[in-house]
Amino acid sequence: MTIAVGERLPDATFKVFKDGKVEDVPLAEVVAGKRVVLFAVPGAFTPTCHLKHVPSFLERFDELRAKGVDTVACVAVNDPFVLDAWAKALGAEGRILMLADGNATFTRAIGLAFDGSALGLGTRSKRYAMLVEDGVVKALFVEEAPGQVEVSGADSILEALG
Repeated sequence: MTIAVGERLPDATFKVFKDGKVEDVPLAEVVAGKRVVLFAVPGAFTPTCHLKHVPSFLERFDELRAKGVDTVACVAVNDPFVLDAWAKALGAEGRILMLADGNATFTRAIGLAFDGSALGLGTRSKRYAMLVEDGVVKALFVEEAPGQVEVSGADSILEALG
């Protein structure tokens, strides 16, 4: 079952590559007492994710911060090394927190996994964006198809913020 507006995010731990080593980042640490934009992509360096989805948050980053967003974080079912390289390639370091959900544990727990085996991708995350306040989902935008960014870009989050 897909997580819904009004529900609390489940406990989860992500991996990040920081200062030359892999570190655990508990989701509670990311969201506790904060307003967070949490968005997910099917895969780092994939065309839509790389050219449209993440850039929408980079382009509107200052506006999101001005509307009270403490953290913008991207979840991907990739390893932390790939996400680190991707953040560097995008110029997202220090702006978007890249959270590796390599085993899709969190993605499955919130009901937003899909089978990308037809493309050799295995289990991946659906493309979505959510506004989270102190661990509770306040707005959720899930794409119908993984190759589009119609409702899950920064514009939707900014609209939800008012």
